[in-house]
Amino acid sequence: MSVIYLLLAISVVVAIIFFVAFIFSVKSGQYDDSFTPSVRMLFEDELVKKKPKDELQIDKKSIQLKE
Repeated sequence: MSVIYLLLAISVVVAIIFFVAFIFSVKSGQYDDSFTPSVRMLFEDELVKKKPKDELQIDKKSIQLKE
């Protein structure tokens, strides 16, 4: 039973160490993204052009003729 208490204590200490390392890396700017904002304008979504209803009807008629 004492082994379980020992392993539990060790796991809590390791978890605290990883948490402190994570907080330190966030505060030091490790996860700041400085690349994406500079290239965001190159990857903007283009507007999808919708076909007018007349063109859709013509396409349907031409497809029916081909079949």
